[in-house]
Amino acid sequence: MRKSRGHRMVLATCLGSLLLVIFYFQSSLNPAAEDTILKTNWRGKSGRSPLQALYNSDQFEQSSLQATHQQRREQLKNVCSRYTRKRRLLTPDDLRHLVVDDVHGLLYCYVPKVACTNWKRVMMILTGQGKYQDPLEIPANEAHVSSNLHTLSEYSIPEINYRLRNYLKFIFVREPLERLVSAYRNKFTRSYNTAFHKRYGTKIIRRHRQDPSDEALERGHDVRFEEFVYYLLDPRTQHEEPFNEHWERVHSLCHPCIIHYDVVGKYETLAKDASYILQLIGADAGIKFPSSSKTTRTNDDMTAKFFQNISPFYQRRLFNLYKMDYLLFNYSIPSYLRIR
Repeated sequence: MRKSRGHRMVLATCLGSLLLVIFYFQSSLNPAAEDTILKTNWRGKSGRSPLQALYNSDQFEQSSLQATHQQRREQLKNVCSRYTRKRRLLTPDDLRHLVVDDVHGLLYCYVPKVACTNWKRVMMILTGQGKYQDPLEIPANEAHVSSNLHTLSEYSIPEINYRLRNYLKFIFVREPLERLVSAYRNKFTRSYNTAFHKRYGTKIIRRHRQDPSDEALERGHDVRFEEFVYYLLDPRTQHEEPFNEHWERVHSLCHPCIIHYDVVGKYETLAKDASYILQLIGADAGIKFPSSSKTTRTNDDMTAKFFQNISPFYQRRLFNLYKMDYLLFNYSIPSYLRIR
């Protein structure tokens, strides 16, 4: 009897969670009353919302930039239609990477290692969160303080629905393996990242290095790239916990087959795409996306060097791990991979 009662309680809890998830899509306010009830009042300088500026403005209609972004949206739509058989419903956890700007009607899904620090800086200025006027005045660590920006997961269900329907949603992506090497370099080759060394490096070395030294097991400070690759491909890794956001696939962070992104920016055209978004939302002329001055950033040639010692077998498996990102965002198979 006690066992039966326990089963009923578990079933009730599961059904409650399911209804909550379904409610994300079914619950909506009367459109005529939404602005009043949700207390949102944002329009660009022209009086149009960013979505209206994107889809209904003659200003951008004939431009090559507009055509490029239309092609990127079509690419997402076609790949999602082809490879996604069953549309999964959103959960609150899916919305943690969507940063909200209620001032300009903007949703930004941040992807680590794709200029997300600078985009968070810009979002802080756009939302008025802070005492800064120049994005580069904001310390990098302050840009990542969660209380400085709101994410969509913090809102009520009607507020979430409203923003998903009415705000301009954008994302920035990067060549997947280049992003992966950038994450490895930043988290495992920098002496100051001791938290990552302890959290991940010690486990990687313990599992994937023969005869590791006591110091390496203790500090996790000298993870080799091939060991990092073995860790990513080890079935135990994702069985034990999700990937860290710095090497998680973009489609798992931002769910582009569930959330319709209006603008897909690319790291390779960062300055042009960032300027396009700021123009769409009618941002003040003084707000500029920071230009990159780094000469040591990870590029294609540098990425190729990291794969020289990775066997074709593991290259193929790693490519397959990130294949959906390649397809969704129209990246070609890198020439340095020996998988053809």
